[in-house]
Amino acid sequence: MLSVAGKKLDTDKVRIAKRIAMELPEGSVVNLGVGIPTLIQNYLKPESKVYLQSENGLLGMGPTPPEEEIDMDLISASKHPISLGIGASIFSSSDSFVMIRGGHIDVAVLGALQVSGSGEIANWAVPGQDILGVGGAMDLVASAKKIIIAITHVTKDHLPKIVKSLTYPASGIRKAEMIVTEKAVFKITNGQLYLEEISESSSIDEIRNLTDAAFIISENLKKMPV
Repeated sequence: MLSVAGKKLDTDKVRIAKRIAMELPEGSVVNLGVGIPTLIQNYLKPESKVYLQSENGLLGMGPTPPEEEIDMDLISASKHPISLGIGASIFSSSDSFVMIRGGHIDVAVLGALQVSGSGEIANWAVPGQDILGVGGAMDLVASAKKIIIAITHVTKDHLPKIVKSLTYPASGIRKAEMIVTEKAVFKITNGQLYLEEISESSSIDEIRNLTDAAFIISENLKKMPV
């Protein structure tokens, strides 16, 4: 287990966050969703020119501060303590949603309850259970230029999160372009799921057993670099 701001972190979730941090292009404006995405800011290089945006009115979010420097008046939309990067801007939540709905977010990294093999996303409700909420997810799904899904490969009950078809309510008609789990990296092109990377500790047979959706193994399949 690792620790950030005194909080123990799951190493699988850290691996996912580190891999996605490598995927974010310099100069891009990125929104990080609830859950695993909130870890990503801690694994960007200090000299990185990735600009993190938060729905509650911030552009230029920095890493999680040390425990002794936490100020709960300075939090992300996910209510996690954050710091301000050099040149950060603070503005109204209304302006922040204008950024999102106006198509100014280059990449949205979202957690999900399920994602289908064609990239459909369910990340706000489980039928019959009183959990989560819509938040900004639907706006981001509709408006971000690229969507990356950050999820553990299976649920706590060991059920696949990457499914043939969603059984939970969809977050929109727009689809994800990439899925990163602790075991694999998939890309989605023309509605088809491609296995691009696999972790050192996993095998293709294991990935097949833990993935409900069909996928094609990329000709360029390689090991995950984290």
